Amino acid sequence: MNRTLFRGVTAGLMSGALLGAGAGAVATGAIADSPPRPAAEASVVPQYVRLELPAHTPIRTPIRKPVVRHHRKVASRQHVRRALTGSPKTLAHALVLQRGWSETQFGCLDRLWTRESDWRVSASNSSGAYGIPQALPASKMSIMGADWRTNPLTQIRWGLYYIAGTYGTPCTALEHSYRYNYY
Repeated sequence: MNRTLFRGVTAGLMSGALLGAGAGAVATGAIADSPPRPAAEASVVPQYVRLELPAHTPIRTPIRKPVVRHHRKVASRQHVRRALTGSPKTLAHALVLQRGWSETQFGCLDRLWTRESDWRVSASNSSGAYGIPQALPASKMSIMGADWRTNPLTQIRWGLYYIAGTYGTPCTALEHSYRYNYY
């Protein structure tokens, strides 16, 4: 029962008692905004009459406090994000571990991308494949960033995304590369 309805019921019962309805209002269910229930004795309060609160009854309206949201979170020293820096192999190693893949998976990735591009950002071949992961067409890497032509991190992120979605793991991609001479 919500607060407003409860106040109406309480006020109706109190008003009925104050107006002289006494037990008849209670017995017939003379509640604010509701038709009375049949009872053995007649009610003094007419049907469908809204019983008002007595003048001395305070009505409190709920105070709505504004919701405070803290958008600025301060990280502890252990959880500070640091920019990835270093050689493309170092970047790839960190990202492989971030994905939850093992050192063995990084070893497979190292062999795969050494075979494909020798870890060169601007490596290309006659078919049009480009970059460290040898994306074909090369423009597919643009989903990871507009700097896909020059940024090894963008190329590595796309390469890991492609391997995870197509083969599941770098070792599976390397096996496919050995078998079919592409991945």
